[in-house]
Amino acid sequence: MDEIMEILEEARPDVDFTKETRLIDDEILDSFDIISIVGELNDAFDIEINVNDLLPENFNSAEAIFELVEKLRQEA
Repeated sequence: MDEIMEILEEARPDVDFTKETRLIDDEILDSFDIISIVGELNDAFDIEINVNDLLPENFNSAEAIFELVEKLRQEA
């Protein structure tokens, strides 16, 4: 989780990812943020986040992103 938090904080240092649970719903993250974060996550964890995974519920919180990464790592 620490590595995910580092990626998120590097992408958007102005956001408190430990508290936010509506990153997409409240439009805190935009499409450019998501593209950047997905690229970093793919590289850092050797996973492939594809278009089917780009759902708001997978990116609304750091916890949701962590769960997505864990799921994709287990599938690999």
